[in-house]
This record gives sequence, C-alpha cells and structure tokens, in this order.
Amino acid sequence: MIVLARGALLDLAVEVFRVGGEGTAQILFHGNKGRRGCHGSSFAHHLNPNQFLYGCTFGHARFTEGQPIRPFKALFGDRADMYNRGVCGEPMRIALKSKPTTLAMSFSLALLLVGAIALPAQDTPPVAVNPSSMPKLGTVDPRFVSYNVEMVEVTGGRFWKPYKSATETQAAKPATAGNANQPPGMSSDLYQYRPPINLANPRLRKLAEAFGPSYVRVSGTWQNSTYFQNSDQAPTAEAPKGFKGVLTRAEWKGVVDFAHAVDDEIVTSFAVSAGTRANDEAWTSSQAKEFVDYTRSIGGHLAAAEFMNEPTFPVIGGAPADYDAAAFARDAKQFATFLKKESPQTVFLGPGGVGEGVSLTPPGMKLLGSPDLMQATGGIFDAFSYHFYGTVSSRCMGKMSGDKALTAEWLDRTDGAEKFYANLRDKYLPGKNLWLTETAEAACGGDAFAAQFVDVFRYLNQLGTLAQKNVQVVMHNTLAASDYGLLNEETLQPRPDFWAGLLWKRTMGEVVLDPGTPKDGSLRIYAHCSKEGKGGVTLVALNTDAEHDQALSIPSNYAKLVLTAPDLASSKSLLNGKELEAGTDGTIELPKAENAKKGVLRIVPASAAFLTIADAHNKSCN
Repeated sequence: MIVLARGALLDLAVEVFRVGGEGTAQILFHGNKGRRGCHGSSFAHHLNPNQFLYGCTFGHARFTEGQPIRPFKALFGDRADMYNRGVCGEPMRIALKSKPTTLAMSFSLALLLVGAIALPAQDTPPVAVNPSSMPKLGTVDPRFVSYNVEMVEVTGGRFWKPYKSATETQAAKPATAGNANQPPGMSSDLYQYRPPINLANPRLRKLAEAFGPSYVRVSGTWQNSTYFQNSDQAPTAEAPKGFKGVLTRAEWKGVVDFAHAVDDEIVTSFAVSAGTRANDEAWTSSQAKEFVDYTRSIGGHLAAAEFMNEPTFPVIGGAPADYDAAAFARDAKQFATFLKKESPQTVFLGPGGVGEGVSLTPPGMKLLGSPDLMQATGGIFDAFSYHFYGTVSSRCMGKMSGDKALTAEWLDRTDGAEKFYANLRDKYLPGKNLWLTETAEAACGGDAFAAQFVDVFRYLNQLGTLAQKNVQVVMHNTLAASDYGLLNEETLQPRPDFWAGLLWKRTMGEVVLDPGTPKDGSLRIYAHCSKEGKGGVTLVALNTDAEHDQALSIPSNYAKLVLTAPDLASSKSLLNGKELEAGTDGTIELPKAENAKKGVLRIVPASAAFLTIADAHNKSCN
C-alpha cells in the first residue's frame, strides 16, 4: 500500500501488470467542485502526465500495450486497483492487487490533491505582475481587519438562531412583550436565546489575540435600546421603561478586560430608545455619561463611536415612530457636543447607514436615506461610517445561494455600496476616512454557506477591493454568533473566514499597491507591501473559477501559502494541503510558506493564494 501525502504534486509511476495482454484499474477521486460525491466525468483522456484530473471520477480502464487508455466498465477484482477512499483532502491510497507476469507496462500519472485537481488552464496567456514597480494607492488602518461582538451577546438575549444548533433543544426564554429584546415586527421564530458570552474564556481570548490587533465593535440593533445599569447589583428582572435590555457593570467590564487581554480597541454606539428621551422626544445624554464615566474609571477607552446603530432603519432600532432626518440631525449634534466634552479622543463615526447601494429594504419598510441624514447633519462626523450586506439571509426571505457565491455579480456588490457611500463622503465630509463598521455575507445572521469555505472569496475580495478604495477598517459581523460568526459559537472552532482573515493579517501590510491586473476575470489579484516591509510585496490571488486553474507569471522567487478546502461547502480549510485547526487552548500554528522559483504559477480552482515576494525592492515598501 502506498499513501500519498495531502497536497503533494507527484509524478507517480504505477506498474500495471499484464494479465492476458491487458491490465485493469479502478480509480476513484473526490474533487473540489463545491460538494462531495462523484460528478460523473470520464477520466480516460486525462490520464496524461501533462494534465491534471479535475472533479470526481469513478471508472475502470483497460490498459493495452501500445494502445490509448479507454473507459472499461467491468467489475474490479484481483487486478491493479487504484482508489481514494473518503473525501478530497484525505490521503490517496494505491493498492496493487494483480499478480505480476512476465510483461509489464508503466505510465506516469500526475496527481495534485487537496482541491488542486483541475482541468488544464483555459487557453489564455498567464497574467503577469511586476511587484517591484507596483505604485502605492494608499494605506489602511493597522486594525484594518476587525470584527463585531453584538451587545446582545454581552447582555444575553435573543439573537439570530443558527440554522443547525445543538442548543436549540435547550430551554429558551419565551419571546414575551416584557423580555423579547429583539427588533419589532420580526417573528420570534428567527431568534434564539443565548446567555451572556463568556469573554473570559481562555480559548476565545487566545483565538481573538491571534486575530489581533483589531477593533472590537460592541453595538448592533439591540444596543439602541439597552439600559446601562450603573451599579454592582444583579441585573433587574426587566429593563426599565423605555428600554429592552440591561447591560451591567460586570458585563461591560468583561468587554474592557477582553479588549485589554487581546490587544483590541473598543468601538461602540449608544442607546436611543424612549428611555433616553425627554418629553419633546429629544435625546438626552444622562445614560451615555454614566456609560462613558464608568468605562474611563475601569481603564477602558472608546476608540470610536457611532451615535446609534443603523439610523437608516430607525424604528427597528428603537427610535420614535416618526423619526426623520431632522430628528436624527438634532440628536446627533447633541451627541457630538457630548462626545467632544466627555471623550474627546473618541473618533465620531457616522451616519452608519445600511441598505443602500445594494437594496435590503423589504416591501413596506421605511428607509431613512443617508443622503437625507448627511444633508441634515452636515460635516459633524470625524469619519464616514456605513454598514454593508450583499443580501438578507433566508431567515428574512433572502434568495442567495452558495452556487452563486463565486460570481462576479455577487463579489462586486461591495463595490456598489462603497461607491454610493464614498460619493456622500466626498460631498459632505471631503478628505475624511471611510469605515465599514459592520459587514458579512448576509444580514439576519447570514446564510448557512456563510460558515463554509465558499464565503472566503467574498471576504478576501471585499478586503482587497475596499483597501484599494481607501476604506480604513472592515469589521466583520460577528466574532462568534450565528452562522456568519468567524467562530462556531458552540465549539469556538474557527471557520473558513477566520483563517482567511488571519492569513491576511499575517501577510498583508498597511501600504496598498496597485497590482496593475484586470479585475473582470476569474483571477482577482490584490497587492500590499508585505507585513515585514523591507521592500517586500505580498499578493492575494483569488481563483474564483471552480473548474479551471489560472496562470500567474511572477518574475522573482516567492513564498506561497495556498488556501483550499475539501470542497466549497466544507467548514474546513487547508493551507498548503494541511488542515487548519486550533489547539484545545486556542493556540494556532500555521504551516510554513513553501518557497517557489520565479515563473508561471498554476493557481488551482477555487483557491486563495498568498504570495510573498520578499526581494521585490518596491520603493513604497521600505
């Protein structure tokens, strides 16, 4: 028995023993086309040392000396038997069962396992890059790749129910009028009660530290109506009138301690529900002052803050029913005065809208447009913030599916939203930064495929294209809640998007370069100065074609880290053919990059390659 290591490219010489002038073989592959199982493709014409076999092939072949290999449907028995048991990414096992005879023939079979079994590249010349001369486009924040922890996770409450959850059978708090801390007008069946997240969990902290340094934004729709209980007593059984949730000192101290432990900076927003308002419905700062004062007293720091979460849907967020742009401007200006006095080092972000550029508005739901908000507020914000989701999940009647997740139309939606908000920024806040403070595959908790490898392409493409457009921060939603979490909330097991974001943070520096390559094909390339600097350049090359490899010509030696998966629907990720896993305590050890010679690199289907050219000598990277 011969076992081939995962991820190895082998020129495998297999001796097929002649039996009556012929040999037979059975070959079974599991490919990387987004699902397990066979795809029914014939393998005979691919059994060539100059070609790679893609897909899942099951069949028999007749080997006749001097004749082409052709499909042969026959039961296998005691003759040459080649097979791959399990799914793609498992070792290939080859058993030779035939009895040797006097005459034998040999052939070479080039196999590339772990998502790299591919059809030959389409008949197009390689895309060429010149890292040494790539011009600088700009820079991003050192905490460019960041994430959210929803306030309802901190306080405990009803958040988006995962599609498959072991906790669904646990006792859940009923969604009554008194305790249903969830947006109005939404079915309670969409939500699931969670106890407060344990931010002191050593494994969670270890994983968050590995992902750092980041901004951790603690906000969300639920924060708009959360009461800060400024005492050391147990939380009240019910929230005070005008609020829906309660945040205790101990819970908020847990956030501050977590941020200190993992080297994060805190971003948040403030309550705006009826409990914060005077008789004339104007916002008052008493709750906000208690919150800011307590944060300061325990050594916390608010790096940035939005006034409220998503004012484009104010009623869902707990604002008065007749809330309009003028009311928002009145309140936001009051908050700006408060923030400048009480926390002058905090960056005031706004307006924080969502659902524009790409529409998320359900029929009959009021959208308070960001153009109206900006016209009413003027230039009061220190930086322009917005939220983006390409769609709503199937919980909220969305229709997106994983089989469309590699299409250009889907991947480019993030550009449409950025363009919409950048135009507003240029008009009302010229020269100020853009922050994307909440984003994921889909609003309403994400679709099931948000937790699968196929979403890596959306995430990495979003990071790459927004960095080119000078968006300073991208905050993924969430760290560990519902299907779009970077971590599985029950096991804290990293999901594919976690590994993708981690590789970005480990390899890509703050200086953004123009790779000078087209973006309208299946190969999308993004370039930054390397994390180590010293003239080095790192490329992220995304092959969004699930069937063909792509060719990239690199003029210097480089180190490569190639991210693949057993299939696109997998929750696992492979790096250079090795499965990525966190230790029991959350420790992460990534495989070392493989050194490669200059020339043409074949980027396998549905993969993300991180390529570092250390000796690029790019002047912008010194």
